Parts: sequence; C-alpha cells; structure tokens
Amino acid sequence: MIIDEKKIWDTLAKKPSSEKALVEEILKKAMELKGLSLEDIPPLLRISDPELLDSLFTTAKKVKERIYGKRLVLFAPLYISNLCSNECVYCAFRATNKGLKRRALNYDEIKKEVELLVDQGHKRILLVAGESYPREGLDYILKAIDIIYSVKNRGEIRRVNVNIAPLKTEEFKKLKERHIGTYQLFQETYHRETYKKVHLGGVKKDYDFRITAMDRAMEAGIDDVGIGVLFGLFDYRFEVMAILQHANYLDSKYGVGPHTISVPRLEPAAGSKISEHPPFPVSDVDFRKIVAILRLAVPYTGIILSTRETAEIRRETFAVGVSQISAGSRTNPGGYSLDEEFDASQFSLGDHRSLAEVIEDITKLGYIPSFCTACYRLGRTGKDFMDLAKPGEIQNHCSPNALATFAEYLEDYAPENLKNIGYEMMEKHILELPSNLQEKARKMVQFVKEGKRDVYL
Repeated sequence: MIIDEKKIWDTLAKKPSSEKALVEEILKKAMELKGLSLEDIPPLLRISDPELLDSLFTTAKKVKERIYGKRLVLFAPLYISNLCSNECVYCAFRATNKGLKRRALNYDEIKKEVELLVDQGHKRILLVAGESYPREGLDYILKAIDIIYSVKNRGEIRRVNVNIAPLKTEEFKKLKERHIGTYQLFQETYHRETYKKVHLGGVKKDYDFRITAMDRAMEAGIDDVGIGVLFGLFDYRFEVMAILQHANYLDSKYGVGPHTISVPRLEPAAGSKISEHPPFPVSDVDFRKIVAILRLAVPYTGIILSTRETAEIRRETFAVGVSQISAGSRTNPGGYSLDEEFDASQFSLGDHRSLAEVIEDITKLGYIPSFCTACYRLGRTGKDFMDLAKPGEIQNHCSPNALATFAEYLEDYAPENLKNIGYEMMEKHILELPSNLQEKARKMVQFVKEGKRDVYL
C-alpha cells in the first residue's frame, strides 16, 4: 500500500500536551538535514502562532541554503498539445470542454517554439501534453523530444523533462532512450474519494494506474521522477502527509526519493466551476507553510513553483524552500510564437513577466539564477544525486555551476542593465562560497567570458 489513509488521519489526530516545545524539538531535528518522520508533520501543520511560524520559515530557509545554496533553477514549460481524453473537472483541457480551442503542434511548430525559448536563454524545458496524442501516439512525444534537443541556435536545450500521461513499463523504456531528465506526474489528489469525484472519465479515472506510474518509470530505468499535488481539491494537511508517504515509499523501495515535488494551487480554468471556487482553498500563509514543511521533511528534493502564483507569492516561497521555478511561461500549444496566452491555456497564470524580468528580480533578491544541467549529463541522477544531496554536499557542485550558467546567460542574452546587475551580484556570491570553491567559480566564470560555453563541474 502506497497511501495509508487511516494512518494519515490517525497521525493527524494525535495532539501532544506541549505543542510549542514539540515544534521547537522538531525544528531542531530538521536542522540535521536528515528529514522528518510522518509523526513530526502534524505539529508543524497546526502552527498558527506568529512566532512559531517565523521559526518554521527561518528553519526552512536555512535547510534549503545548506543543501542547495542560494541558487534557483529556471525552466520553461513547452505545451505541444491540449488534446485530452480525460474528464478532470478542474482542467480546461478536459474532453467535454467544447469552448477550448484544440491544437497539437506539428513538428515544424514545435521546432519554432523551441527556437524562441532558446533565444530567450532557456536551457531546460518541461515538455507537457494533454493526455491524448495525434495519430502517431507516443511516437509523437518521442519525436518532439528529438526535435527539442536538435535545435542549436546561440544556445540549446540541455535537459528535457517530461510531464505526460502514465505509461506502461515498455513505453517508459522508450522514453528513457530519448535521454529525458525527470519524468513528472501529479496524482492531483491522494484522497481516493475526492479523486473519484474530480476524475469522471478517461484513463485518468484509474487511481492505482496513476499512482504506480513512478514504479514503472523506475523499473524502466528512469531514476529521476517528480510527484505533485493540486492543492485546493482536498484538505491540504492530508495531501502533505500523503505526498510524504509517497516519497517515503519510493525511497524505501528504490533507494531514491522523488527528484522533485511540485506544489501547484488550483487556479481558474476555462469552463471549470470548481477551479473558480476551490473546495478546500489554501491561504497564502498556509501555502508558505506547505512549502516550508516539505523542505524540512524531504530536504534533498527540489521543490517546483510554477507561474500559477503571483510574483509576490513566488518571492515569499523562494525564502522558505522553493528551488526550481518556471519563467516567462505559456500554458497553451504555440503560446510562445503566437502569444495566444489565454486562448487555449490549461489554467490562468499569476506571473506574466518575461524570463529577463524574473532573472533581474531574483538576482536583486540575492539568489543565483541557474540553468545548470550538469548532474543529468554527468550521470549524477537517482541514487548518485541523492548521495550528494542528502548530506548537503551537492551545493559544492550547484553553486559554481549555477554561477557559470548565469554568466553564460549574461554574456549571450541579458540586456546591458541586467548584465551589470548580474556581475555585481555574482562577485558577492563568490565571496560567500567556501574558500576552496571561490577560485574554481571565478575560473569557470572567466572561461565563459572568454567564449567557452557549457562549463560545469
């Protein structure tokens, strides 16, 4: 059993005699960077006292920076199709939504979208498609991946992550052969009864086939997987506990926990009443609390925040655990070339800024914008990655590599004002590195300035 609902409810129901003392003890434990047990989570979920909240957020920030340093990984979603055979009541792509303009990009259009993203400076793409494909079936996805990697302009896409429908093991092997990065799939809600109510048709109705997708991916050799919940469909306390059960299950069975956890909140989608009025709305404070708790519970895992959230909320969650963000996003097929942002989109966006604007913002906030793909390309995936991430050693690679990729962006794509801001902040970051890494980082940045590209440890 992957999700034990009774255990979740029983654990949530337990209350200690001294909540404050227990919370302080749990936060102290979290600073050991070894994660938290399920029994540790309910007291953190119950925090409402401002002083304890501040302690939670401060601890999460420290844990994140000890694992990953100050880097924020940037990527762009690439929607190639909104064809879908499922009936998910919260999604604009659902099969019965006749008001949505349906489109599957042809291969030339996919190439054009990629060229535009490369010209902005992107190095990572998350390929997304509705859960139905044109006549070619899965071959449509496989060919799209080949096209993405084939584009070579001033730069290129160095890592393609994939968010598509669950596959059979043999199909996952074909995906693995295309040298993808992370396979990403959201359960949406781990609560079976709610899952049944919001998934009314299509293959996605099958809760068990979906939740075991990561097992089949792992068995096929894809050892970087990403899981997630659509917060707002059910009680967020249950969902946090369930996603941690799923993470613990993967770690226990395969020796590798999820490479990423995504934390989208339900946002308005064309023709969806439930998305306009979430059954279990999550406040901004509770959302920050969710991110912070996940960071403490699974410190080794990348936490992804999309442009569903506003710029302000994104800034607040960077400080409590988020380590990967999308930027300049479009959620409709052809959105980068046609700029039809809302015509055929999956959901509404909260952050409409360009990649350059996002980079300037996070740079001024004191973070290092990172386009690094070194771990994937050096084979530091799955257990090899976790062996570095769990003890906090990965930042010895992450920080210098992030700086080198940021320098590449500044040299090749940044407006002049951003280039000046970027290099000024870069020197401050280098001085904050351990002494043994400062010279390495400076040399890597200098190599980029001299014309070398794709410099990494």
